[in-house]
Amino acid sequence: MILAVSAALHFAVQIGLIIRVLLRAHRDPGSRIAWVVVILSIPLAGIGAYLLFGETNIGRRHFERMRAVQRELEAQARSASAAPSPAALPDRWMSLFRAGGSVNGFVPVAGNHAELTLDSVRSIERMVEDIDAATDHVHLLFYIWLPDNNGRKVAEALKRAVARGVTCRAMVDDLGSRELIRSPLWQEMAAAGVKTARALRIGNPILRIFFGRIDLRNHRKIAIIDNRITYCGSQNCADPEFLPKAKYAPWVDVLLRVEGPVVHQNQIVFATDWMTFDGEDIRHILEIPVEAHASGFPAQIVATGPTGRFSAMPQMFESLIFAARDDLFITTPYYAPNQGLQEALCAAANRGVDVTLILPRRNDDFAIARASRSYYPELLQSGVKIHEYEKGLLHAKTITMDGEITFIGSANMDRRSFDLNYENNMLIYDGEVTAALRSRQEEFLAASSRVEKEEVRHWPWYRRLANNTFAILSPLL
Repeated sequence: MILAVSAALHFAVQIGLIIRVLLRAHRDPGSRIAWVVVILSIPLAGIGAYLLFGETNIGRRHFERMRAVQRELEAQARSASAAPSPAALPDRWMSLFRAGGSVNGFVPVAGNHAELTLDSVRSIERMVEDIDAATDHVHLLFYIWLPDNNGRKVAEALKRAVARGVTCRAMVDDLGSRELIRSPLWQEMAAAGVKTARALRIGNPILRIFFGRIDLRNHRKIAIIDNRITYCGSQNCADPEFLPKAKYAPWVDVLLRVEGPVVHQNQIVFATDWMTFDGEDIRHILEIPVEAHASGFPAQIVATGPTGRFSAMPQMFESLIFAARDDLFITTPYYAPNQGLQEALCAAANRGVDVTLILPRRNDDFAIARASRSYYPELLQSGVKIHEYEKGLLHAKTITMDGEITFIGSANMDRRSFDLNYENNMLIYDGEVTAALRSRQEEFLAASSRVEKEEVRHWPWYRRLANNTFAILSPLL
């Protein structure tokens, strides 16, 4: 009798969750099918998996707070968008920047200047130099901040800045930076006067089921100094040796140091996160004017997340791909696209665009690596040139297009960046920045091996089976 009641209850919960999966808004059919299969095929564990990871919910309190903060900062966003624009955009690119503007309300602001840092170590050194020169405030947000050499350099720079009267705010993701949070360095920073905050606290994983999904993460990497300088790219606050996953090292990143009015837009994104997860009202920072460079380029911030517009980042990627006419060069560590993005890349190559895609040969995420390779046959058949980077984990998330457009930031081309992570990218119209980044991409290309159609055609059946199986599960990854 007890067994029959338990079985009936289990079946009822399964049916209830399946109905929930089918009724959830903004879920693509592949994701629905994958979750139905998991719930039905794995007794108890499938139910637990859905309760923990099945819905993009950060919790009612955080959701309402973030929406309230976003409404409060709308005026500042409009102010940033209304900044003077001495260099008009060509008609060809207006629709692309309108797509970016539809996400946050930001429009392209002119008068920006950028410096492409040399490598991961120099990126941190340059950031420390700027922190040491700060006179008013420093704002940092990292998904991963480790208590290693680079992590300590930045922490010590913040402590020096606080000692001379600079207000320093440092926010980290509660999961990605757990090693720092558990280390003495985190307490030392707070004791020295650095204002610290943890985004998306995990707390008790079991209780978290009732307050929001456990693996929604703040994946952004933002640095702002004196409302004058910002950094944007893939660089976390860590050594390239990345000791937690040393066998995949070095982590190879790309970071832009930018001055100009677009800093204000990044400041709004940081302020939204800080006011949501810390509670301190820092709107006064947004009133500080940002100086424009007379001959600077137009740029725009595109910040996405699970509480924002659904599918904003993949739509941005697709808009870029469809806008390409001559060449499109992409680097990303994780490629697990939705159907629209995959078809957009194939369509670009089929219409004659020179499309190059570089992924790492050895990936720290085994499942995503397998899923990525399931898409190779169709991409290669369409004419996409696929290369795999050999000298570490190519972590750079970059797009250059037609010698004029750059898209750089924290977002990967995978479902996690599309649906689960808070991401931050910058869209730039400038030939010099694009040429500099394209040169860096060519360096990555020189350290990569090309994947040939014949090679993929002769992959053994068990390898293809594994690749395609993980691709089916990719909506859950």
